Amino acid sequence: MNAMVPFRTGRAAARRSSRSAALFATLAALSSLSSIEARAQDASPWQKGPHAAVRLLAGSRSGPVLLGGIAVQLDPGWKTYWRTSGDSGVPPRFDFSKSENIEAVTVLWPAPAKFDDGAGGFSLGYHDHVVLPLRIVPKSNDKPVTLRANINYAVCERICIPVEASAELTFASVASTEDSVLFAALDTVPKPASVGDPNPLTIRDVKREGKSKVLVDVISPDHKAVNLFVEGPTPDWALPVPKLLEHGPAGVKRFAFDLDGVPPGTSPEGAALKLTLVGSDHSYEFNINLE
Repeated sequence: MNAMVPFRTGRAAARRSSRSAALFATLAALSSLSSIEARAQDASPWQKGPHAAVRLLAGSRSGPVLLGGIAVQLDPGWKTYWRTSGDSGVPPRFDFSKSENIEAVTVLWPAPAKFDDGAGGFSLGYHDHVVLPLRIVPKSNDKPVTLRANINYAVCERICIPVEASAELTFASVASTEDSVLFAALDTVPKPASVGDPNPLTIRDVKREGKSKVLVDVISPDHKAVNLFVEGPTPDWALPVPKLLEHGPAGVKRFAFDLDGVPPGTSPEGAALKLTLVGSDHSYEFNINLE
């Protein structure tokens, strides 16, 4: 009889082990579901359109300004546009007016890429995937915040297709699973700078050549690709994409653009321009007044 005791004890231990394993698997599944549910609360469902999809992201709710984002996923070979589309294209437009408990929303723009537009010019924008960070100011910090966005944008390959989407997301009062994505997107937004700053990548000088041309001298690390973009003081300015000149002064990369696309009846003298300098590792924004 004694010989059978270990046998019964072994079977009981096996049953206990089996029940423990089943309980562990159940708890793991519930934990996974909770994680998925938490993640779903930090991002709205994807709103799919032709060759692209968009959704809203919510960062952790802390402090007087909230961090959110608009994520755009593009099919291979397709692109969408920056806040200024360049020589062709349509910039995105956003309407947050139906949001709840939101005073203001500021869209921040990661540094764009430059694309050949197929018509002898260049368009500016993004491919594959981009997150546009949002700085959100609530009306009241102790009330729920719901972001509602109507988004109008265009996606282009050889042809351009207009897309419209609507998305909604409520900010939770807990830590967000999207914080790392949003902070990574913030790192790609050009940093404020001044002409002459001692950065490895910087604008050394901006000057006029005659009445219609502007020259911009850039200092950059050797053999690094650099792009320069220019915007006028209002959206109705349509300045061309600056071109890198083949022969510039020693030690600098000289860009030039003509004062084309100035609104009729508007003098460019003293105009507030924004120059965006994009390198392979860093990007900067310079606000200048045209002399």
